[in-house]
Amino acid sequence: MPSIRDLVIARADDDGPGMLFEDEAWTYREFVAGASARGRLLVSLKDAAELVHGPAPFHVGVLLDNGPEFSMLLAAAALVGATVVGINPTRRGAELERDIRHTECLVVVTETAHVGLLDGIDAGVAPERLLVVDSPEWGRAVQAHAGLGVPDVEIDPAAPYMLFFTSGTTGQPKAAICSQQRMAGAGTVLSTMQELTSADRCYEVMPMFHSNAVMAGWAPCLAVGATHVFRRRFSASAFLSDVRRHGCTYMNYVGKPMSYILATPQRPDDADNPLVRVFGNEGAEHDLARFAERFGCRVTDSYGSSEGGASVARPPDTPPGALGIGSDGTVILDPESMLEKPRARFDANGRLLNADECVGEIANTKVAAAFEGYWNNPEADLERTRQSIYWTGDLGYRDDDGWFYFAGRNFDWMRVDGENFAAAPIERILVRHPDVLLAAVYAVPNAVVGDDVMAAVLLETGRSFDGAGFAEFLSAQGDLGTKCAPRYVRVVDDFPKTETNKILKRVLRQQRWETDEPLWVRDAATYRPMTDADRATILGEFEARGRVAVLDAG
Repeated sequence: MPSIRDLVIARADDDGPGMLFEDEAWTYREFVAGASARGRLLVSLKDAAELVHGPAPFHVGVLLDNGPEFSMLLAAAALVGATVVGINPTRRGAELERDIRHTECLVVVTETAHVGLLDGIDAGVAPERLLVVDSPEWGRAVQAHAGLGVPDVEIDPAAPYMLFFTSGTTGQPKAAICSQQRMAGAGTVLSTMQELTSADRCYEVMPMFHSNAVMAGWAPCLAVGATHVFRRRFSASAFLSDVRRHGCTYMNYVGKPMSYILATPQRPDDADNPLVRVFGNEGAEHDLARFAERFGCRVTDSYGSSEGGASVARPPDTPPGALGIGSDGTVILDPESMLEKPRARFDANGRLLNADECVGEIANTKVAAAFEGYWNNPEADLERTRQSIYWTGDLGYRDDDGWFYFAGRNFDWMRVDGENFAAAPIERILVRHPDVLLAAVYAVPNAVVGDDVMAAVLLETGRSFDGAGFAEFLSAQGDLGTKCAPRYVRVVDDFPKTETNKILKRVLRQQRWETDEPLWVRDAATYRPMTDADRATILGEFEARGRVAVLDAG
């Protein structure tokens, strides 16, 4: 099995286009030369540190926006056996300090736009090992190692190559380990699946500290010698002009970028562009076909994780609402009994009838041994692979034909009036409404017992929320359970989200109805605007029943 080092070295004499960024271009020969110089620089810093402090993990924190420096550092680390730690620039203060210290970064490479984030924190990195790529000092340091060729270093392809922080949507992010051999394997397989060649131009706008950007964008592109096209950050409004300008034929995504692109004004010539294939995961289901039709491309959405566990592929005949067919060993299990859950049953309208029985955790019984673990987190390792089973932490169910359905994260399970159900099926119903672009459904405490259903909705541009019309729409949805209609609806200008556009439901749950954004409450057969008097009444109900602590717990 090849390593990323092997894939980089294979491009050393390639004079084809390797990288495009803004108005600059690099051949692959120049890319490998730049990576080699940076690799030698990293080794010199490591050697100098070890003379003073002794051996330490060769971990290189990268706090950069997308661009050629991030790409060359990925290659540099592969050439010399270093581990890249992708640092999230949306983290601040103690959280950022914790991330860098937890992953034991020996070196941190950043840029002027982000170096200020390190002010006032003690990241445990000596000043001489804090490098700023747009400074004169960086240029001189790299130049001192230029022209010396690929470093002659023996690496371990199974050793940690990258540490990807999980999104942190539910708590402190964990640092998932990915080896060079796993990364190279993912890139090689995906390049074959997507039929990429050296003639393709791959548009990379997902943040490169995230696994999707590297596994679904950078590595497949490198595997075949296609051209990387980098944009510093994702911009929905710039998407089409970028694709046309650079001749992009492939794009990867994670989360909701397609939804935001689709929210831009439609033009008659949108399909007049070179884009052929789009690949990613966690796209909004109702947007996949719309995006493909509007921009004249093929969209492939899949389910998987940074850790490389259970996966689900979506073939063309996937039923509406389903994730697709699981990889070998993928099942729905009861986390307590370890037994497989019964198959889902639906009524004539497609409503799930046996959520209590069929919803369980998506797991895989055959891949736990291949799980590479989290950095310095044995408790999380054990939780992920207990009883030799790989547990995703995601809820799902499966029908009699073997189709998997996503039910939400393991915190998306709610209980209303004694009935259990999951958030994701409700979200799929809400986005059918012509005015709703995106929806997030989550549990908030009920004053008596259990939960109430709350939804946050982002409306299409120029639309306004019609409470009576929304209630009428819900009553017409035959597959919406009797307990599933939201009691509260919050109309958001935008969602709190991670750098990769994953909605932070924990923030929404904590805010509940304490928000300045428009909030509506279900009242008989309609929704009406929520008032301060309503909020006081709700609080009084919690106080009367001694349940205020439930609110304090968030």
